[in-house]
Amino acid sequence: MPKPQLLPRLRVLHADAILLGPGKADLLEEIGKRGTIRDAAEALGMSYSRAWKLVQVMNDAFREPLVVLQRGGAVRGSSELTDTGAEVLRLYREMEAAAIAGAQGAWDELQRLLRKVPR
Repeated sequence: MPKPQLLPRLRVLHADAILLGPGKADLLEEIGKRGTIRDAAEALGMSYSRAWKLVQVMNDAFREPLVVLQRGGAVRGSSELTDTGAEVLRLYREMEAAAIAGAQGAWDELQRLLRKVPR
C-alpha cells in the first residue's frame, strides 16, 4: 500500500492566466530531455496542439522565450530550452522543494491524523 505524500501545486498567475505551474514545468522538463514539443507532449499524454499553446503562453509571459523552435520541413523540427527556460525550470523546482520543506512540520502532524489504510 503506497504511503500518502505531500504534493505542492504552485502556480504563477496573472489575472486568470496560469503563466507557470506543474504541468508547464513538466512540459519544459520533457522538452529539455526529448528535443521536440511533439515528443514531450506524447511523453506527458497531451496533444501537440495543447503543448504548443502552453509553450506560447510561457514564451509570451517571460522577458525572453523559454523554448526556441526550429520548423520541420523535410526533417522533423526541434525545440530546446533557452538558458532562461532552464533557469525558470530550476527556480520552479527549487520553489517546490522549499514548499515541501516548509510544510514538513505540519505535514508530519497531519499524517498522524490519517487512517493507517485509507478506505
